[in-house]
Amino acid sequence: MTPADLEAAALALPGAELAVQWGDDRVYKLAGRMFAATDGTGRRLSFKASDVAFEALIGSGRAVPAPYLARAKWVSFADAGELDGAEVAGWLASAHGLVAAKLTGAQRRDLGLQP
Repeated sequence: MTPADLEAAALALPGAELAVQWGDDRVYKLAGRMFAATDGTGRRLSFKASDVAFEALIGSGRAVPAPYLARAKWVSFADAGELDGAEVAGWLASAHGLVAAKLTGAQRRDLGLQP
């Protein structure tokens, strides 16, 4: 998956925003809360995962626990370019959903995430 494809997939999610922080890292957020991030080149990808996905991705060796965020069930891939685009889009949607579930009802309504 190219960095442009990854960015397009992340920003296609309802209410998703991009922030450049910590130097040149690209951080994808929902209501100010992170759900995914890449380094400045778009190669290293990290995102919030469900408990099951975290264990499966780490256990299989496909991903490693994300530095500083592993306790919050974030995983990291060294090279997003080697990953299947549809699979990454699904992981991003799941990460977005995990963050959306923690928002208040009013926040979800304001972002168009629920009627």
